[in-house]
Amino acid sequence: MRNHDLVFLKHFSQVIAVLFGIMVVLILIGLYLNGRKAHEPNPIAEARTVERIRPLGAVYAGETGAAAAAAAAKAAAEAAAAGGAPYGGTLDGAVIYQNLCSACHANGAGGAPAPTAAAWAPRIAQGRDTLLKHAIEGFQGAAGIMPARGGNARLTDEQMAASVDYMINKYQ
Repeated sequence: MRNHDLVFLKHFSQVIAVLFGIMVVLILIGLYLNGRKAHEPNPIAEARTVERIRPLGAVYAGETGAAAAAAAAKAAAEAAAAGGAPYGGTLDGAVIYQNLCSACHANGAGGAPAPTAAAWAPRIAQGRDTLLKHAIEGFQGAAGIMPARGGNARLTDEQMAASVDYMINKYQ
């Protein structure tokens, strides 16, 4: 009886050893095949790495340096404005009017002038510069309130000018 137990344990140990060997071979084959596969870099991770190692400042010297500094500042401002400007940075006054201004100006909400030439005539008589100033900075008069930049602080001055020009041309 005892001999049968030893034979069983011997055969069971051999089966376990063979299965363990097969497992090791399969792991090695998987590692080899995965190592041969070309991995594409993650563009988000690369952009974060570039941002982390970017120098904090730059040195500009002389007249050439001042021009380069001014050009770099202008390019950075344009990139920031284009990236953060609503409506894709469009300067089409009609698009801005339809997406933002019409919320109040189409129905007179908050005392906004009605969409008629008669309602706009006194405001247009004040001049484009006054209308643009009120649109950018905001204005509170006896008739109502105009929030700064129509309530969207991300609008650029150029977009505000385009929307004011659109409304002046529409209601003249």
